[in-house]
Amino acid sequence: MAKHTSPQGPRQRQLRVGEMIRRILSELLMQGEIHDPVLNGMSISIGEVAMSPDLKVATIYVTPLMGGATATDAVAALAKNAWELRKRVSAELTLRYAPELRFRADETFDRMDAARKLFADPQVQRDIAAKDTGDEPEAP
Repeated sequence: MAKHTSPQGPRQRQLRVGEMIRRILSELLMQGEIHDPVLNGMSISIGEVAMSPDLKVATIYVTPLMGGATATDAVAALAKNAWELRKRVSAELTLRYAPELRFRADETFDRMDAARKLFADPQVQRDIAAKDTGDEPEAP
C-alpha cells in the first residue's frame, strides 16, 4: 500500500485526483496511444495512484499482466515515457500543476502470497487452533 505523509491518511482531494489519474493512464495504456512499441506490447495494470499532499507528485503502482514482462521492465518502459504520459494526463485534468509521475512496482500481491504461506504453516495453524480453544501452545 502507499505511504502517506499525513498521520490521518490521504485527504479526499488526494484520493479523487489519484483515481482520476489512474483512470486516464489506464485508458491511455489500454488504447495503445503512447508511441512506444515496448510499452504497447505490455499489458499493465495500475493498482493505485498515491498523490503527495500538494498534488505535485503522483506515485503510480503498476503490475504487468499475463507474464509478458517483469515489473522492472514495466516500470522502466513507463518511466521512459513519463514525459508523454504526464503531458496527456495534464491535458485531461484541471489542476494548476501537472503532477510528476513516478512509477513503482506494486508488491501488494507478493505480500498477500507471503501472508497466505505464513497462515498455511502447520505451526501457525496449531497456534491459531490453540488460541481458539483456549489452550496454550507448547513451547518448542
